[in-house]
Amino acid sequence: MLLDGKNRVLREERVSEGSLTASLVHPREVFAPAIRESAGALVFVHNHPSGDPTPSVEDVEITRRLCAVADLVGIRILDHVVVGDGTYVSFLERGLLGER
Repeated sequence: MLLDGKNRVLREERVSEGSLTASLVHPREVFAPAIRESAGALVFVHNHPSGDPTPSVEDVEITRRLCAVADLVGIRILDHVVVGDGTYVSFLERGLLGER
């Protein structure tokens, strides 16, 4: 989700559509729309088709990479939410975003 400087939703952007077990996400595809729209902040959201929203090792690693890019381009990352079967995990609530 792309947000403005006051954290209001500008729009939702689908960056990647994965298979049952994996999705390829490249920072270039994540940040191109954000830069084009002059977004001030982002919230990453994705689902786990298994129903278990527990972040995978890959989820944590890509989030670290995306946060590093965000720092370089001056866009705030407010959260990464993983949605499962009727529940979710927030990286922010779990302290997985680091110092933001």
